[in-house]
Amino acid sequence: MTDLDLRLVRYFTAVAEHRHFGRAAEALHITQPSLSRQIRRLEQQLGARLLERTPQGSRLTEAGEVFLPRAKALLRSAGQAAALTRAAAEPSRITVGYTAGIIVTPAVRELRERFPDADVSSVHVDWGDRRTALADHKVDALVTRLPFPTDGAHVTVLYDEPRVLLLPVGHHLAGKESVTLDDIADEPMIRVADPDWNAYWRIDPRPDGSPAPDGPLVTALEDKFELVASGQALAIMAAPRPGALRPDLTVVPLEGIDPSHVVLATRAGDRGRLLTAFRRAARIRLEATGF
Repeated sequence: MTDLDLRLVRYFTAVAEHRHFGRAAEALHITQPSLSRQIRRLEQQLGARLLERTPQGSRLTEAGEVFLPRAKALLRSAGQAAALTRAAAEPSRITVGYTAGIIVTPAVRELRERFPDADVSSVHVDWGDRRTALADHKVDALVTRLPFPTDGAHVTVLYDEPRVLLLPVGHHLAGKESVTLDDIADEPMIRVADPDWNAYWRIDPRPDGSPAPDGPLVTALEDKFELVASGQALAIMAAPRPGALRPDLTVVPLEGIDPSHVVLATRAGDRGRLLTAFRRAARIRLEATGF
C-alpha cells in the first residue's frame, strides 16, 4: 500500500493545471528546482512518470492523465474531512474569502458583532485559487468577481461595478471622458491562462467577431500593472477605489459594455446560521467602492 503525501499531490495538480513548472512554482511560492524534486518524489512513490517537459512547458503522460482526476478528488476529500471535523468541534466558525480589490470588512464586522462568541475570520484568496477555495473547504464563503467556475455553488450577485480601461498616464487616450471598443481596436490587451477570464475581461471576441489583439501573458496582478505602466499593453478592469492605483497608471470609463458583477459564492448545501447571517449582511453592507 502506498502512503501518498498530500502536499506532493497538490504540487502535481498545480503543475498539471499550469502546464508549466515555472508558473506552478510561482503559484505555490516555492522554487522551480524544489518543485521538480517533489514531483520526482511523487513519481517514485507511484512508480510511474506523470509529467514530461516540452519546449512549451510540460504535459501529462498517460499515467498522469489517469492520476489527475483522482488526485483532485483525493485533495477535495481531505479538505472536506478536515473541514467537517473542525465544524463538529467548533460549530461557531466561519471563514470568509475575498479576492483583490474587494472589501468585505463591513459584513464581517457585523457578523462578529452579532455573534461575539463565534470564530469569524477573513482571508485573501489568490485569483488562481478561486476554483478550489470553496470545494476544498478553505473558505465557507467567497466574495469575488465573475467569471469563475460556479459548479456546486450557490451564487448571489451583490453589486455591479463599471468596467474601465487601464492605461499609462502618458497614453493618448488618457484623460478622455470615456472610450469605446472602437478606440482600442488595435491595442494589445493583457492575457491570462484562463480562457473564460480572457473572453470576459479582454472582450474576446469583440462584438463584431474580431479577436482582441494579444498582449503579454501574466500570472500576477502586479505584473499586469507593470506591463500596462510600461506601455506594453492595456487592460480592462473593474473601476478601482480612489487612490488605489499607482501614480503612473490611470483609468478611463469604457462605454458600451456591461458592468462586472461581484458575487457571494457558498457551497450549495451549506445552510448554517453563521453562513445565513453573512449572506444577509453581505447583501446589505457590501457595495461598490470604485468611482
